[in-house]
Amino acid sequence: MHILILGAAGMVGRKLLDRLVRDCRLGGETITRFTLHDVVAPEAPAGTGVPVSLSASDFSLPGEAERLVAARPDVIVHLAAIVSGEAEADFDKGYRINLDGTRRLFDAVRAIGDGYRPRLVFTSSIAVFGAPMPDAIGDEYLTAPLTSYGTQKAIGELLLSDYTRRGIFDGVGIRLPTICVRPGKPNKAASGFFSGIIREPLAGQEAILPVSDGVRHWHASPRAAIGFLLHAATIDGARLGDRRNLTMPGVAVTVAEQIEALRRVAGDAVAARIRHQPDPVIERIVAGWPRGFDPRRAIELGFTAEPDFETIIRAHIEDELGGRIAA
Repeated sequence: MHILILGAAGMVGRKLLDRLVRDCRLGGETITRFTLHDVVAPEAPAGTGVPVSLSASDFSLPGEAERLVAARPDVIVHLAAIVSGEAEADFDKGYRINLDGTRRLFDAVRAIGDGYRPRLVFTSSIAVFGAPMPDAIGDEYLTAPLTSYGTQKAIGELLLSDYTRRGIFDGVGIRLPTICVRPGKPNKAASGFFSGIIREPLAGQEAILPVSDGVRHWHASPRAAIGFLLHAATIDGARLGDRRNLTMPGVAVTVAEQIEALRRVAGDAVAARIRHQPDPVIERIVAGWPRGFDPRRAIELGFTAEPDFETIIRAHIEDELGGRIAA
C-alpha cells in the first residue's frame, strides 16, 4: 500500500507518520511506500524499511498536485492548510491554499482516470458551522461558516462529496475538533490559546488567555486525531453512503473548566501561570465558533475520543513531557 500525506511536516502529519511506521500496516494491508509532502521539507521517518519520497513545494501551484499523485497512491491524507487565523488575515493566501490547492489535488486524481480510485481523507473543521448555533450541534445542522477558513473548508467538503459521487475517488471528510494540547510552539491558528493555556503552564511558562473563561469549545487530543485519520482511511465507504463528511467526537468544556482540569492534574501553582489579556480580534473570531456537538453518527461508525478534559491533559503529559510537570 502506497500512502501519500500532504501536510506531513505538521504536528498531526508527523504523529500520523510515526504511528503508520510503527504499525507497518493500514487496514490489514502492508505499507509498501510513503510519499511525504509539505511546503517545507518533511523529515524521513526512522525505522522504516519501505521507500520514502520527500517533497517540498506549494501544492496549489500548477503541476504540483499532478506530480504528487502520478505514482497512484492508494491512500491520500490531505492535511495541508492555512490555519484559521492566517486564513482570516490573508484572504488571497487562504483561498489559494485551502480552496484552490484542494481543488487541484482532487482534479489531479481525476486526470489519471483509468480506474484509479484512491481513498482520500480530507481534514475539515468545526469552523464550517457558524452562529447562531445550539449548544450541541447535531448531524443534520447546516454548515454556515462565519470565517474565510470555515468557508474554504465547507467548499472542500462539498467538492469531496461530489467527486466521490462521480467515482473519482473514495472520499471521507472529518471535521476535526480543536486539537488540544498541541505540542511545540504556538501557530497562527485563532484557536491556539486553547492549547497554550495548558502547554505553557505545564512547561513552567506563563500563558496568555485572550478570551473570557466562559468560552465553551470542542476539543480532542492529538492521540484522538490520529485515531480519527486511521479510521477514516480504512472505514468501509458503503457504511457512509452519500454523506461523506462527519463531525468527530470530542469534549465540550469552557475555558474555566479547562483551567480547573489543569489545576486538578497539576496543582494551583501551575494553573496560576495563566494571565488574562483580552484580544478583541480573537474574541470576535471565537464568538462565531460552535460550543459543542452531538456526533452520534461518527460514534456509531466507530470514531472515538477522550471522555473528559483531564484525560486530554494527561495524554499530553505522557506523550510530550515524559510524564513530568515543570516546577
